[in-house]
Amino acid sequence: MLPTEHRLRRREDFATAVRRGRRAGRPLLVVHLRSGAPDPHAPGESAPSTRAGFVVSKAVGGAVVRNKVKRRLRHLMRDRVALLPPGSLVVVRALPGAGDADHEQLARDLDAALQRLLGGGAR
Repeated sequence: MLPTEHRLRRREDFATAVRRGRRAGRPLLVVHLRSGAPDPHAPGESAPSTRAGFVVSKAVGGAVVRNKVKRRLRHLMRDRVALLPPGSLVVVRALPGAGDADHEQLARDLDAALQRLLGGGAR
């Protein structure tokens, strides 16, 4: 499970990542990344943590399917949060095919999108 300090919760943070960040699309998901954005809500002067949020609409499937996709994405992001620059905001939006995909397919698409956003992949 993704620790609480690494979760996006505020609407403004989702909007910042989507509107001001870079985007990489894959067949099963779209990843929005806003690198190094400072957290205006964080108290003190600690290093900002990377935070991730997930958008899974009804187009993906029913409630059971949507929750399964969200759990899988949270689990996958838990291992990848350390690879992102501190203070980054990440929004992962699941596309309709994500409901039928298995764990490995989601992992492959997430890795490809993150690699592209971090400058390691070609278009």
